[in-house]
Parts: sequence; structure tokens; C-alpha cells
Amino acid sequence: MLTAPPAVTHSSSPAAVACQGLSSGYRGKRVLEGITFEIREPAIYVVLGPNGAGKTTLFRTMAGVLRPQSGSVSIAGQSVDEQATKDRLHFLSHIDGLPDGLRVEETLRLYGSVEGADEADVERVLRLLEIEPLRERFVSELSAGQKKRVAIARIFLHEREVYLLDEPTANLDPKVASEIRDLILRLSRDRVVLYSSHNLFEAREIGTYVLALKSGKLSLFSRIADLRSTRYVVGVRAAIGEQHLPVANKKGDYYLFELPGPDDVAGLIQELEGKGVRLREVKEMGNPLEDLFAA
Repeated sequence: MLTAPPAVTHSSSPAAVACQGLSSGYRGKRVLEGITFEIREPAIYVVLGPNGAGKTTLFRTMAGVLRPQSGSVSIAGQSVDEQATKDRLHFLSHIDGLPDGLRVEETLRLYGSVEGADEADVERVLRLLEIEPLRERFVSELSAGQKKRVAIARIFLHEREVYLLDEPTANLDPKVASEIRDLILRLSRDRVVLYSSHNLFEAREIGTYVLALKSGKLSLFSRIADLRSTRYVVGVRAAIGEQHLPVANKKGDYYLFELPGPDDVAGLIQELEGKGVRLREVKEMGNPLEDLFAA
């Protein structure tokens, strides 16, 4: 069984999340095959994979929306088909599912009544998600980023041990997506958060661990910081001294340099500035996680 590194000391307590030989899918067709792992340490675990890899199917099965075709899923030692797991897990679908005809505060009160939350909980999440100015606005009037904040507020009405966030920044512009990631990082302390994405750079920005899915199978479970790319490439743009840059290694507006790793960027900048190059931009052109998507 894959366990999030570093190795967890022996404990009698059950794993926060455990999948054992999990296979799942739709109408008899398997999407996931033999998924086995366990999670004990609070952190953000990025479930990474291209479209169609099985990320949403995994989350729906872990949340009890889909029944496993074989194998099992447990939350804190309890099968997901047990009523008690509802008090331990929250699932945020990539489809917000908010009622357009209600105001923001009315929407949170509606979900709060289902969750057993009270008025204080609604006020707490309005402050926490910084959406107090939106309380009287109809959901239909909100931007995509504002709707996402309300959807996240809904799952934090009652705190849970495990959160499943299915592509929470999908279809958001880069600035709003960055704000949502910062928000999730702030809210996820001391919790287990599984965060699905097909965005390689997003995974490195928000995650501590990565679970890579490829063709419905778990191909890797590792600390993101421990991953190493076979190539590390940066692109530079110059304001002055462009003649000192290698024309043969150019991609669009960027002159490319292959380095041993990120720690060598400072040396490259110093070298170029010593040649009279005034840099406008230095950009990472490759991502160590790209190897996970390779055929």
C-alpha cells in the first residue's frame, strides 16, 4: 500500500483516508482500476492527471456518490457507505450547483439547515471567505470567482477532517484562480485536503504531495518537493543586450537555457548581467511534474 512519505510511525489509529484495491466507474464500465493508497498526515494532496484520467470518478467514489465496483474506501476507518462518514468528509464538486434564485446569505442558510449549522456558522463563513458584501446579491448575479467562494463557504459551514475539492479553479481567470488557491491554503491547515487538477504548475504551487493518475491507475504517490525533472529549462527576455543571448535556442520571445535545477537560476542571471544583459523576465519553461503525464 502506498503511504504518504515520510513513513508514518506505527499507530493504532486508522488512516484518515484509505483506498484498497479500488475499482470504480459508470454503468459497468471501469474508469479506475486497483487504486491503493492511504493518507495519515494533514496536508494538501494534489490528485493530478489529464482529462479522463479518473480524478472526478475517484472523488465521487470516495464521497459515496458512486459505489465501488470492487475494493473499498474508508474515512477514519469507516466505510464511506456508513452514515458516520458524513460528519468526517466534505465534497466540493467541480459543478458549483448553487441555486440562482436565492441570495448568497439565503443560500448559505439553506445549506446550513441541512448541515445542522446555525446563524453563527453562516456569519463565520461569510467573514472567512470575505463575501460579506455579497450577502444580499442573488447567486445569478455573481461572477465565476464569487460563485466559487460561496461554494467553498458552503463546505466550511461545518468543519470536517477530510475535504475533496474537484478542480476548484477550473474555468477561472489566472488572478481569481490564484486567490482561490491562497484561500484554500489558508483554510486547509491541520486538515486532509485532496485537490484535483490537471494543471502542473498549480500542483507545485499548492500541494505538498501528489497522487498521479494515468489511465485510471495510480502511477505515483510522492512529495512534490522530492520530484526531479530530467530537464530544467528557463526562458529569458532581455531589455538590453539581446545580442549576447543564444539565437539557436529560442522559443517565441524567450531565449532558452537548460540548467541542472532551480538553484542554478541565480548563477545564470549573474552571468548574463556580467555580459551586459539587462533582463526583463526570467520564466520557468518546464515543470518537473510533466514527466508524470508522459506516455
